[in-house]
Amino acid sequence: MKLPIVTGTAGRRLALAVCGLALLAGCGSGSASSSSSPSAAAAATSSSAAPSPSDSALCADAAALRSSLDQLRHVSVQPGAVSQITADLNNVKAALTTLVTSAHGQFQAQTSALSAALDTLKTAVSSLGASPGVSTVSGVVSALGKVNTAAQNLLAAVNTDCPSASSSPSG
Repeated sequence: MKLPIVTGTAGRRLALAVCGLALLAGCGSGSASSSSSPSAAAAATSSSAAPSPSDSALCADAAALRSSLDQLRHVSVQPGAVSQITADLNNVKAALTTLVTSAHGQFQAQTSALSAALDTLKTAVSSLGASPGVSTVSGVVSALGKVNTAAQNLLAAVNTDCPSASSSPSG
């Protein structure tokens, strides 16, 4: 099967998409603790003082969420990329739902913010699939940035209970 050669406007759009997603991937490679807000820290310190059996589930769920987020941030721009982003987005939403369940009400502000950012990204990706162009690529890049920020805030808060939720050392 021959792949079509991309030329003209479609080629420029694809190049822009590659550049935008490459920039986003570079921006999303920092540690979760590098960008926590005072409210994230305050919410995290209100967690239970005594470790419980559910803490190990919480930590495992936080690690699963981080892994899903990494997949979302490292998408390859190629034919079918919108489908791949959508699949990765659904995986992140499922991992977030599992984390919310095991958190038992902890980190509610951060999980709500991430959920809202994921909804915004879903809308942007749908727009990109329906009408690929500079503005829709820009919308996806912007929405991914918001997802990244919300995810960093959540994982920074979870990091107080699960130091292993951060894939890189603080500092």
